[in-house]
Amino acid sequence: MLDYIRGHVAELTPTFVVLDVNGLGYEVNITLLDYPEIPATGEAKLYVHESIREDAHILFGFLSKRSRELFRLLLSVNGVGANTARLFLSALTVRQLETAIASGEEKLLKSVKGVGAKTAQRIILDLKDKVKPDASVMAGTVSKSEAFDDAQAALVMLGFAQAQCAKVLGKLFATEPTLSTEEAIKRALTML
Repeated sequence: MLDYIRGHVAELTPTFVVLDVNGLGYEVNITLLDYPEIPATGEAKLYVHESIREDAHILFGFLSKRSRELFRLLLSVNGVGANTARLFLSALTVRQLETAIASGEEKLLKSVKGVGAKTAQRIILDLKDKVKPDASVMAGTVSKSEAFDDAQAALVMLGFAQAQCAKVLGKLFATEPTLSTEEAIKRALTML
């Protein structure tokens, strides 16, 4: 089984990347949240999950092992396929998704396109004990992490690199943990 693929980025779209590894192009499906972090040119490393079906061999790639593990946990839930799991990781950060599952936030899970109440309930029931979100998030700083994640997502959508946004927002929230999403975005824009 493949663990990761490292290669030159030959093609990059919001839904997949083609990695050239010694003259062999691998098409790897990616999440919308990972897309801005993959360089359009140069080298990239993706942790992969290989889905083998009768009609296709499909690769799903993630920038972190944590994302891949959460993807695989979602696949273990009856009724959740690879595309639905990828939609979850495209709509919610790993931290948001783990927190939603661990705290039983069915409404947040249902906000993902194509996910109904039964699927959301099944995910919570099956994965609640398997998902281990950061202790600080579960201890009451959920509003901070949501504001941080929402601000980071907004800045990434504006075209800033996720790592750069995380660094700037980390500094802001370290000095002022109760910042609202809007205020964090305004201040971060002056620092980027």
